[in-house]
Parts: sequence; C-alpha cells; structure tokens
Amino acid sequence: MVKICGVESGSLAEKAGLLPEDYLIKINGEDINDVLDYRFHIANKKIILTVHRGEELFDIKIRKPEYEDIGLEFESFLMDEKRSCRNKCIFCFIDQNPHGLRDTIYFKDDDSRMSFLTGSYITLTNLSDSDIDRICKMKISPINISVHTTNPGLRCKMMNNRFAGDSLSAIKRFCDAGITLNTQIVLCKGVNDKEQLTRTMNDLEAFYPQIQSVSVVPCGLTKFREGLFPLEPFTAEECAEVIAQVKEFSEKCREKHGCGIFYLGDEFFIKSGIKLPDAEYYDGYPQIENGVGLITSMKDEFYDELDFIDTYDTEKERDLSIATGEAAYGFISEIAKALCNKLPRTKISVYKIKNNFFGENITVAGLITGTDLKEQLKGRELGQRLYLPSVMLRYENDLFLDNVSIDELSDFLGVEISLVNNSGYELIEKLMND
Repeated sequence: MVKICGVESGSLAEKAGLLPEDYLIKINGEDINDVLDYRFHIANKKIILTVHRGEELFDIKIRKPEYEDIGLEFESFLMDEKRSCRNKCIFCFIDQNPHGLRDTIYFKDDDSRMSFLTGSYITLTNLSDSDIDRICKMKISPINISVHTTNPGLRCKMMNNRFAGDSLSAIKRFCDAGITLNTQIVLCKGVNDKEQLTRTMNDLEAFYPQIQSVSVVPCGLTKFREGLFPLEPFTAEECAEVIAQVKEFSEKCREKHGCGIFYLGDEFFIKSGIKLPDAEYYDGYPQIENGVGLITSMKDEFYDELDFIDTYDTEKERDLSIATGEAAYGFISEIAKALCNKLPRTKISVYKIKNNFFGENITVAGLITGTDLKEQLKGRELGQRLYLPSVMLRYENDLFLDNVSIDELSDFLGVEISLVNNSGYELIEKLMND
C-alpha cells in the first residue's frame, strides 16, 4: 500500500477519478509496496487499481497504451524508505569521511531497486529470499553487484558480515533466471588481490554471458582512516602488476567469448604510467559510470568533435580556464593544448587541484571540495570563465561535498563558472559557445 500525493492534471489517473490522499493497494490483484511493484504492473494495457479512500475500498479500471504512465505522484521516488547497507566493509569510503559534509554523504546505499533504477551497486547482503524471487519474477535487469571476492570466508572478513559469503548464492539464482549482471571488484592491496583475484575472475567468468562485465577498481583511501582496517594504496609498480594480471585474463576471455568481461579502472593506468587502452578494450563501455574507460571515451569524443571545429566561431578571442583533479590533469592539459593549436585566438589555462581535504591518495575530480578549489584557485588567472566537471557537485549541481555552493565559489573567485559533464563533445561545445 502506497499513498498517492498528487495526480497530474489531464492524466488518465485524474480522468479515472483518483485523488491525492488516496492509497493505492493493488494493481491487477498484486500488492503494491514500492516503485518496482508499481512500474512492473502499471505497464499493462488494462489495469485494475484497488484504492482505499477514507473508509471505502474500491476498484478503478483504466485502459491505456502499454508502458504509458497514468499520472500518479508519490511521497518519494521509491515510494518507501531507501535501504541502507548493514556491512562495515574494510574499504568503505563513507567510513573515511570527516564530519561536516552533506548529510546524504553519510548514507550507505544498498538498495537493489536503486541498482536497477540508477546504476548503483549492491552487496546482496541486504536481500531476502522474497526480494530475490521478486527480482527474478519481474526480470529486473541489469543488476549491479559489488562482489570483491568469491571466497566466502574472505568476503565475510572484507564486509564484516558473517552472511556475506552465503549471499553470493544470489548470483547463481539471478543468472539462472536470465537476469543480466554487472559486477565490481574493489581491489585492496594484500587482501583480495593476486591469487584471490585470479580465483574471483575464474568464478565470475563461469557465469558469462549473464555476468556481462566486471570492473576491477582500486579502493579509495582518504586520510581519515584512524581506527579502521589498515590498508595501503597500490604503488605504481603494483598497479602495473594488477594491469598485467587482469589484462592477461581478459584476453583469454576475449578469445573464448568474444569480449574481455574484465575491465580495469582508469586509476590503475594513470598511477602506473601505462597508456590507457583504446576503445576496443572496453567493449562498448559497460562500466563507464564506474570510472572504467571514461578518459578514453572522452578523448575519442573530443577529437571527433575537433574535426568539426570550423563549424564554430574560430575567430572569437577566448581566455578560459579549467580545473580538475590530479588523475585527469594530464588528459585535460593535452586536449586543451590541441584545441588551442587549432584556435590561435584562444587561451585555456588548466589547473590541477590537489585533494588536501581527503588526502593525497584521492585524485579523482568527483571528490574535489569547494574549499580546495577556493584555496588553490585564489589569485590565479582564470580568464573570462572557469570550467569544472559537473561530478564535483551533487545531482542538483549546486553544492560541493563540503557544502560550499557553486555561487559562493564563483563570488569568491570573481569569475563565472560553467559545469561540464563527462563528454568530449560537450566540452568543446561549452568552451566554444559560452
């Protein structure tokens, strides 16, 4: 049962007589508890809604095109409470956050519904048998799973959850039901790497093609780890060893299955100094949102769009600046130089922002704070406009992790700020048209 909070004007729901404050009990005789139940059953062409209003319980029939929504609004996106993680993983980034950040930063998401709807990763430890049965029945796909290791005992240790090993059985149940899975391995030095990594890759390959991709990414380590499990970052040489191990396994998969299945996060290549792979390695970028192949994709998009630079105003004088994290600095500097070589009347200054807030081991742009931007860009030549990756801010594009607003930063630096998504096409378009 879910409460209806609004009815869209002119919608099928309004025409059928549904009202705000009604309670939706069932659709076609099936209980409605959350967004997955609703979306699954509302897809039918003919639906019967069982509604509770005051002391009345009655049915409303609606005929509509298949998959078309009927115009109901609910209290929350999920229609009930978001499920939090019950684990205390040795590498959990949230446990490494200091006080004073946005409240939402401290919420540990482990909700299978969000995995399907937004692409977040779940651990399986928060799923009941009925949850698994429902996912299989509804063919909810794809599901993104944080595996880390297929060694049950080691997984329990890594997640500090005695049920973490048993929960791996859900993978087989999903695969048997035809559910597509994307999985990830957060690699921790001296814990689930080397022989354990080979074991995990062998076990996950056996589920191909239902497991369509596996990302291998390094754990993020902030300077706020006092009292937590002792972990160390991979050295450049160790990153190169991980690359060699995963690429060798991936190439064997490519020979057997026609795709690599296992893909390394960009950070391993950047830290090792080894050139990032070409697009073919990523097989269509199934895990680009997880930082896997992001730079290669952006680079290809940028140079594709650069071929059409003559379609923009190439005579306009531009004095611009870009700020990014240490990981992407080399790449951004390269493409900014390439653009300026095409446009002699354009100047682009690129600034590398060191993550003083979280510590030197955190190099990605998405974890740069407003405070670090203030401190490191103050007094710099920023030109007519400063460009920042949109991943530095929350979804609404208004606040950094430390609650500094984009307007506050703009006023402090005395420059207009534009945000750019992770797209090489959009980067050129913004630089040329703003």
